[in-house]
Amino acid sequence: MNWLTEFVRPRVRTLLGRKEAPDNLWHQCPICQQMIFHRELEAMKKVCPHCGHHMRATAAERLDWTFDDGIFQRIDLPKVPVDPLRFHDKKRYPDRLTDTRKKTGLDDAILVAHGAVGGHRAVVAAMDFRFMGGSMGAAVGEALIAAARLAALQRAAFIVFTASGGARMQEGPISLMQMPRTTIAVQMVREAGLPYIVVLTDPTTGGVTASFAMLGDIQIAEPNALIGFAGARVIEETIREKLPAGFQRAEYLLEHGMIDMVTPRADLTATLGRLLSLFKVTPAEKQAA
Repeated sequence: MNWLTEFVRPRVRTLLGRKEAPDNLWHQCPICQQMIFHRELEAMKKVCPHCGHHMRATAAERLDWTFDDGIFQRIDLPKVPVDPLRFHDKKRYPDRLTDTRKKTGLDDAILVAHGAVGGHRAVVAAMDFRFMGGSMGAAVGEALIAAARLAALQRAAFIVFTASGGARMQEGPISLMQMPRTTIAVQMVREAGLPYIVVLTDPTTGGVTASFAMLGDIQIAEPNALIGFAGARVIEETIREKLPAGFQRAEYLLEHGMIDMVTPRADLTATLGRLLSLFKVTPAEKQAA
């Protein structure tokens, strides 16, 4: 049979002008290992149709899925000093930023936009784990402060999608300073009498969890999202006990009162709209025809 596969089939493909299918047409679920056609995966918002596993999403996808009809306006985020500590490990920090920006098309680990969610005004900040693990440095801190100010100015709800490994080590104490700064930003929204809603996605850990991620008036999590501060291994070594099954997963946190609801991605936009209605957030202006 070798002459069929090694000679005849390539010859037929050449004569017919057939091309190999692109590699990105099919995706394999990391949990159930089933293959999923890319269009089906897009229609399912990156949720496996076989086992329901919620795959990680980009910040741009979060914005598209959340705003009514996918219509929103992104805002320019404040610029921050590059490499304030002149940090260098295996690669210079500015070089690492440059490489990551080329790969992701992002300036940093967050996007901010405003528009309508369920017919109500909303400012949405979405973190992107692809950008250095969604780590929080000065740029993320400034973005969240700018988003909070915009929400207060527009009398809009403030919604944040978290996806982060924690503080950005390349910025040292500057990254840690973003914890109290983002907490103040949340307080700014609260003092304006506006709702602050957090959607915890996989993973949300470290300094992000220890600051703005756990301060929502409503805490929503996606199914099976990893949510915590320190890693499970570090906790086990510290307390010298075996952690229970599912520790730091969304369902465990819901059972123990740490979050308010676990909502599948398909229902998330509708859920946010209902919550904004209950909070009586200012209705969005009608889009001009």
